[in-house]
Amino acid sequence: MVETLSIAVIGDPGVGKTSIIRQFLYNDFTEVYTPTNSRYVYRPSVILNGNMFDLKIMEVPPISSFPASTCQEWLDLRCHGVRTASAYILVYDICCMESFEYIKMIRQQIVDNRASSSGEAPILVVGSKRDLQRQRFTSRRAVSLLVKKTWKCGYIECSAKYNWHITLLFKELLASAVARRLKHNHSSIRLQGALHRNRCSIM
Repeated sequence: MVETLSIAVIGDPGVGKTSIIRQFLYNDFTEVYTPTNSRYVYRPSVILNGNMFDLKIMEVPPISSFPASTCQEWLDLRCHGVRTASAYILVYDICCMESFEYIKMIRQQIVDNRASSSGEAPILVVGSKRDLQRQRFTSRRAVSLLVKKTWKCGYIECSAKYNWHITLLFKELLASAVARRLKHNHSSIRLQGALHRNRCSIM
């Protein structure tokens, strides 16, 4: 039986959500910016450590807040499935402080308002546009310490333009989501070393 994992990709306008997803799925990148105005779902299948998973990658357009209830989620078409996602990718532009403040707000709202029946879900904070790092608003170390030590989230930087760390970020998130499910099911199996040992390929 193939397990399905849903991943919500959230971030401010122009941070590179679409570029990251398309580079991961199609090895495709364009300099032309097209705003994400509605929720879009991609459904690839991947293999991680010999196990197949069906992914439901939800590209979420900019939302003013994370849905606080199931009712609010279903009243806004952009938010369908967001509260019960298996994992979250919060994308910010390393050159834009405002985009980081946005995902900071969304992360706290996920922690406060996520559907309790769905259990905990891993959150990976992604600093996009690493190819423009000379223009970044603060050091990588400062953000990484905040995200990992205070927020207790994963952190990685990437460049969709140069396909740098794109597969890696999905591999890390997928490994974390699978590990959470195994732990939730009281399994003795543990997945560790996501960044170094896990093997991930797209079908």
